[in-house]
Amino acid sequence: MQGLGDFLKSIGAARFGAMIAVTAALIGFFAFVIMRVTTPQMTTLFTDLSVEDSSSIIKDLERQGIQFEIRNEGSIIMVPKDKVTRLRMKLAEGGLPKGGGVGYEVFDKSDALGTTSFVQNINHLRALEGELARTIRAIDRIQAARVHLVLPERPLFAREAPEPSASIVVRVRGSLEAQQIRAIRHLVASAVNGLKPQRVSIVDEAGQLLADGAQTDPEQALGDERRTAFEKRMRKQVEDIVSSVVGSGRARVQLSADFDFNKITQTSDKFDPEGRVLRSSQTREESSMTADNNGQVTVNNELPGNQQNNGVAAKDQSKKTEETNNYEISRTTKTEVTEAGRVNRISVAVLVDGIYTKNDKGELAYQDRTKEQLDRIATLVRSAIGFDQRRGDQVEVVNLRFADAPSTAPIGEPGGFLGMLQFTKDDVMYFVELGVMMLLGLVVLFMVIRPLVKRILASDEVAAAISGVLAGPAASEETAPAPALLPGGAASAIDVATIQGQVHAQSVHRVGELAERNPNETVAIIRQWLTEPTK
Repeated sequence: MQGLGDFLKSIGAARFGAMIAVTAALIGFFAFVIMRVTTPQMTTLFTDLSVEDSSSIIKDLERQGIQFEIRNEGSIIMVPKDKVTRLRMKLAEGGLPKGGGVGYEVFDKSDALGTTSFVQNINHLRALEGELARTIRAIDRIQAARVHLVLPERPLFAREAPEPSASIVVRVRGSLEAQQIRAIRHLVASAVNGLKPQRVSIVDEAGQLLADGAQTDPEQALGDERRTAFEKRMRKQVEDIVSSVVGSGRARVQLSADFDFNKITQTSDKFDPEGRVLRSSQTREESSMTADNNGQVTVNNELPGNQQNNGVAAKDQSKKTEETNNYEISRTTKTEVTEAGRVNRISVAVLVDGIYTKNDKGELAYQDRTKEQLDRIATLVRSAIGFDQRRGDQVEVVNLRFADAPSTAPIGEPGGFLGMLQFTKDDVMYFVELGVMMLLGLVVLFMVIRPLVKRILASDEVAAAISGVLAGPAASEETAPAPALLPGGAASAIDVATIQGQVHAQSVHRVGELAERNPNETVAIIRQWLTEPTK
């Protein structure tokens, strides 16, 4: 303990404080680095959470003692990467997240015995709106959704009931396609009794009307969607077959289709006079006789079945035969219904790049494609689109040089050992964080700790040099032999004095240099000597 006390007294209070500060800074810095490195890697548990869901999830994580981080004002919750799967299953078991709205769980309460019918109807409407909003949010590109339903009651003594309607507000990433908008309308209409898709309005977060609830004829929108899908499919087919010939990215295809959306119903009757068939036949025969009565008109003569016995023969006799034949003429009735959406005409424009070859200098040289190659490409395009000349289809294939030349060194996927290093975004960010921490540690080590240690060592060196200089004459006088004992007499004494003078001069010069480089430490040492008591 006495040696430790002497050591502490010898180094001085200033250097002792500096050593304590450096030690504390080192301990704190390396403790921070170790804690930062050993902290588990955090990953996203849920995103786009509402305030209610975020509060419920945080309360559950605190109850389980799970470390978590909150970002983006509570809409994103981060948890350790090795626990994210188990936590999602555990929270799903408890019905979290609920989706920010009230669903059918509103009826899980057991205190519904004294609830009025009005409250029950309101709860049913809220539950239906919440469930529809959750279902809509499951669609890609939709971040949030809010649904409002209007389900009017049928008034008494009314022949016609008012139709229900719905309005939906969505927040999307990018933009929705026409097919997705139509799918949302049919989804909501199918979930609500009596609701028609035409009565559903959809608005995005910017206030743009995506679907008009007052639209009564959706055939036009359906036709535009059908034409767009047809053009996209045909354009992809043409691009695939042309790119396989000229190379990927060396062809541009534009396709336009003219559709006829008129629905035509035509009925025609055809009669064939040669193809007749006997339908019915009727035969009728009549016969009559007339006798000579001498012009006498009596009752006996006019009676039917009168037999005349006067022996006079009949004077007139007639016979009539009538035949009626009915024929059925062959008849053909034909009804043709032409549905809407017929293709009237297809126009295709194909632009292909030329051929690039290397010349003697190793540079790319452009060369136009031959007419034979362009004709073959046009033949392939006609076959791909189902070319019909009577329909008026048109195909144009043109060879022009593109503004950007193809790259000489195509980038391929890494293979071998590099192909095995498939790092995710989280892994890359983790490695970057470790690199930054290591770089910061080196900066602190070389820019802070090294100068402090160097200054402390320089103070010790200055003190030792000054002490050596001051103690030099006395030591030299004690250790130097007497002039009489040295061989050579006075000459030897002169040589010794000369050597001692050179040594003292060098020591003084060295102390001066140290004092110039470290003025503060020199002043502190001299003050310490002045305050020390003399022995």
